[in-house]
Amino acid sequence: MKTETTESVRNLRIALIGLIVVVAALFIIGWIVYKPEPIVIQGSAEVNEVRVSGKLPGRIYKLLAEEGQVVKAGDTLVFIDSPEIAAKLAQATAAESAALAQGRKANKGARKELIEGAYEMWQKAEVGVDISKKSYDRVQRLFDKGVVPAQKRDEAEAQYRAAVAQAAAAKSQYDMAKNGAESEDKAAAQALVSRAQGAVQEVEAYMKETALVAPISGEISEIFPKQGELVGTGAPIMNIVDLNDIWFSFNVREDLLNDLKMGAEITVKIPALNNQEAKLKISYIKALASYATWKATKTTGEFDAKTFEVRAKPVAPIKDLRPGMTAILLR
Repeated sequence: MKTETTESVRNLRIALIGLIVVVAALFIIGWIVYKPEPIVIQGSAEVNEVRVSGKLPGRIYKLLAEEGQVVKAGDTLVFIDSPEIAAKLAQATAAESAALAQGRKANKGARKELIEGAYEMWQKAEVGVDISKKSYDRVQRLFDKGVVPAQKRDEAEAQYRAAVAQAAAAKSQYDMAKNGAESEDKAAAQALVSRAQGAVQEVEAYMKETALVAPISGEISEIFPKQGELVGTGAPIMNIVDLNDIWFSFNVREDLLNDLKMGAEITVKIPALNNQEAKLKISYIKALASYATWKATKTTGEFDAKTFEVRAKPVAPIKDLRPGMTAILLR
């Protein structure tokens, strides 16, 4: 009887221990299964990018660079063939030549032959005045002596006055020929010259746009058109990235911004560089548009959380870092 009781107690203990083990195992499994996953904040490397485009429509005549090539600011990248601009330059140059000729004519005055002819007519009129004056004086003396009638004296005086008027008109014609055009005509001619020169300068400025140069130093990341293709005004031709101006961008929910402050230093690891760790300094924090807001799914204890863009620049240069590489924030 005593042996049976001892056996029952032992079995009870074994069962109890087994139950405890099962409960413990279930607790451990539940803890592992329902353990909250650590929140991973992931970003990517971004870079300053400049788009190369032209003001002229035309055909890609020649590409002098290729994707992946490093260029310096001012290097010629592409030539654009634009026959229309060449034709407009020829027209503007011809109009400038015509305006310059008109201006020279206005400033120079009449031709030498015309001036000499006007001078001769003036001198001839002056001789007529001298003869008419002598005739009038002679008739006046005879009139004073009562030899000739008053009518004869009046006719001589009229001829003399007509000769004086004719000489004055001839002198005016000579002065006009010698002095050239009036000041208003000269000013108008000069305005035409300035306008024509401005048109030439405008077309020449457009002509410079047939050879596009690199606005910054960097690496060519993309080339859009092929050689021989047509491009329109302002059409993108290629992109240049400045690898010296690189940063990381993270999209972070606002309730995770506790340690992310302006000017704060953070540590990230970069999987593409064998999980190399790097120090970054936060330089930009801004809320994204409303479409990036996290919406609450419960009516109690939760709220709509905005998403913020956080930018951080490397404290020291990171070798072999390329745009698009992933960075994971270490917390």
